[in-house]
Amino acid sequence: MEGLVTLILAAGLGKRMKSKHPKVVHKVCGKPMIEWVVDAVEEIGSKEVIVVVGHKAEEVKEVLKERVKYAYQEVQLGTGHAVMMAEDLLPEEGNVLILTGDTPLITSNTLKELINFHIKEGNSVTILSSVLEDPTGYGRIIRDKSGNVIRIVEDKDATEEEKSIHEINSAMYVMDIAKLKKALRMITNNNAQGEYYLTDAVEIIRDMDGKIGAFTVPSEEITGVNSRVQLFEAEKIMRKRINYRHMENGVTIVDPDTTYIGAEVEIGADTVVLPGCVIEGKTKIGSDCEIGPNCRIVDSEIGDGCSVTYSVILSSKIKNNVKIGPFAHIRPETVIQSNVKIGDFVEIKKSIIDEGSKVPHLTYVGDAEVGKNVNMGCGSITVNYDGRQKYKTVIGDNVFVGCNVNLVAPVKIGNNAYIAAGSTITEDVPEGALAIARSRQTNKEGWVQERIKKGGFKLNGEIY
Repeated sequence: MEGLVTLILAAGLGKRMKSKHPKVVHKVCGKPMIEWVVDAVEEIGSKEVIVVVGHKAEEVKEVLKERVKYAYQEVQLGTGHAVMMAEDLLPEEGNVLILTGDTPLITSNTLKELINFHIKEGNSVTILSSVLEDPTGYGRIIRDKSGNVIRIVEDKDATEEEKSIHEINSAMYVMDIAKLKKALRMITNNNAQGEYYLTDAVEIIRDMDGKIGAFTVPSEEITGVNSRVQLFEAEKIMRKRINYRHMENGVTIVDPDTTYIGAEVEIGADTVVLPGCVIEGKTKIGSDCEIGPNCRIVDSEIGDGCSVTYSVILSSKIKNNVKIGPFAHIRPETVIQSNVKIGDFVEIKKSIIDEGSKVPHLTYVGDAEVGKNVNMGCGSITVNYDGRQKYKTVIGDNVFVGCNVNLVAPVKIGNNAYIAAGSTITEDVPEGALAIARSRQTNKEGWVQERIKKGGFKLNGEIY
């Protein structure tokens, strides 16, 4: 919105969080609280965003980086004082949207409506308010008989009559910058807390003949997060919003109450997400997939028509029509091409599995390139670590690897080669060859009876 500047207050200690980190960097659905607020502001086209930091300022800056400007509040002396610390960064005129960094549930639509109301009504100050069933602890909006806002009274300063009012101040506002700057020079800390209240500036602006209004929104959006319990409550609301958005876009989520999807996750239409799934980070899932139950997928790309069951996928790329699981672990930097099967109790690490290959069960593939149409037998392993260094295994196209095979890297297996079951391969295998690396079987007839004669031999639970 043209000429709009936003100021976000994020310098508080957040003592009730009982954390060594600033309150506003704690995450809701995988994204820091302060980032939710900045995202909402950027969506409405704020000309500039200023964040007031204080406690552990470096951690807040690490989250937001160069997206915003910063003001520093070394000692937290109230909301009015926080705005004073940013005064030099504000223009001389226009409107400033003042928000708090611990309200991740605020939406861009609400902010847009708030600003439009402020402009339409010709207000000098518009308070974002809400009506609570239990307003204890919140400042109350005091109106005259005509419904005009005349002041805000803090809960601890309110009379019994004022405490019966259910419309509360969210501590978020739109203010005329010129009038705000004048008011900041007039507010004092002459109160029980010894703090500079921004609410006092509202009353001062009213006394300047400034028009004060309040825009009322559902309480869900203005709820601040001050404790781990409130963080959980915000997460629950945000998770519901995210899940519903995906369902509205054509995704089936069988049980939204047990499905955790991060803020930046993308999922294609006609994909089904079964109960117990956790999908995080910048994950992208295509159309017509079935995910779950009980999968964890983080920062990964999954193509169309894939099936993932009881498995973990981390920072990897999965192409189309791939079947994974149950109980597979796809570790970072893995690329699985189309039409591949990764079966039960399989671990893939930092490897490429080319089209049409199968790794059906009980197999470890690490630091490897596996060609097209390869079959990795049950219990086969790429032995990639010698205790000091990792080495690479390269397997060509159309290779058959038998059960319980160890491929000791660095080693190359040529196209169309066969590896006999039980072999430990330490040298390259040429194209089209059969590699056998195991001892010849020896049968010693009569061996059991000879041992019985010598005594001390256990057979069928009896000692001879």
